[in-house]
Amino acid sequence: MTHPHGRHVVLVVEDEPLLLMMAVDVVEAVGLEALEATNAEDAVLILEGRSDIAVVLTDIELPGTMNGLALAASVRQRWPLIGIIIVSGRVAISREDLPERGVFFSKPYDVDELAHTLRRLTA
Repeated sequence: MTHPHGRHVVLVVEDEPLLLMMAVDVVEAVGLEALEATNAEDAVLILEGRSDIAVVLTDIELPGTMNGLALAASVRQRWPLIGIIIVSGRVAISREDLPERGVFFSKPYDVDELAHTLRRLTA
């Protein structure tokens, strides 16, 4: 899924402003366009309104009725071609908890590894 201008779009879902800014910086540093949401409900609204999102990068712990794992499961079910990256500083998840083809990073994550994964998922 490519943006009209040829750039891939990544939806970053993070409720901590500094961590959101850092993740957006990583996305943009690899030449991708970043969209921002601070909870899963807003992320779903953005996903429903756009067809150019290639990757969802979400924290697990989010405010509202849906956490990042529930968001990831919903994305996998409704938009199966979208790549999923899940991050958390407090929750460790097993491979079985990840949606199919999902990737997990513990915070603080390695920026270079995250950038490599973003490139791979948008290639």
